[in-house]
Amino acid sequence: MRLSREYYRVTATSVRFRPLPPLPGAPQLFSVDVEDYFQVVAFESIVDRARWDAYPSRVVDNTTRLLHLLAERGAKGTFFTLGWVARKHPALVRRIAEAGHEVASHGDWHRRVSTLDASGFRAELRDSRAALEDASGQPCLGYRAPSFSIVPGVEWAFDVLLEEGFRYDSSLFPIRRPDYGYPGAPDGPCLIERPAGTLLEIPLATTRFLGARLPAAGGGYLRQLPFALCRRAFAQAAAGGVSAMFYTHPWEYDTAQPRLPCGPMTALRHYRNLHLTWPRMTALLEEFRFTSVAERFADRLGLTAEPARRDAL
Repeated sequence: MRLSREYYRVTATSVRFRPLPPLPGAPQLFSVDVEDYFQVVAFESIVDRARWDAYPSRVVDNTTRLLHLLAERGAKGTFFTLGWVARKHPALVRRIAEAGHEVASHGDWHRRVSTLDASGFRAELRDSRAALEDASGQPCLGYRAPSFSIVPGVEWAFDVLLEEGFRYDSSLFPIRRPDYGYPGAPDGPCLIERPAGTLLEIPLATTRFLGARLPAAGGGYLRQLPFALCRRAFAQAAAGGVSAMFYTHPWEYDTAQPRLPCGPMTALRHYRNLHLTWPRMTALLEEFRFTSVAERFADRLGLTAEPARRDAL
């Protein structure tokens, strides 16, 4: 069923969350947003998407390092990958899948959902999914919005995801920030009930301290904030039988990446403490057990314990 734009406008805030019950001993969730250093939202004003091919790509080498580390630690993860990356580097996507990891969508051209209308978002989903499934041989069941851009007022995106056959989303960050965040989202995995159906949602990990909810899922927070916050979030989740979501980017381990001519605040957020990402993430992998969304929620997604291949569905 295709819904009109008027439907999306009217039902923009009609979303219900149904938290999933805890599962003692449940693993934590590891995810990678597979994008190159020049594709981050913070560089949109200085890097033209039409010129992405002109920049030296480093995503293959950086992602390969992550794959080696996960193999050493016996961990699995979900790789939310750009369709652009899949078309340019299909062998990398195949390698991710062949290593036993899940391949999911991070959109096609790293466009924030909040800048798109329903038809533009639908095109992003379809184009990225086609590229990812062709390269990986897996069904693409999950999605993560660039810059966590499913925010209050953009809930129509859940309906588009459901209409396009996606079974889960991991775009909600339950924090309050000027540029992103969904403060009303639950702390852990939940079901989103919409007129178009029910969607599994995996919010990003947070921790509560002195009554405040703090970001602790990884990414820039892993290297910019005290490591104790991230470790606390996953320790709390593990103790409560909750599967909390960690995320990272391949470029966050690349201290030699080219420096782009950005403003001081963007430079601080993007380049500061890159040298800390690897040892801190390694410490988390040593302390906690991590797996992919597809493996953890295989029953709810209608999969076997291993990520199903596309032709098996």
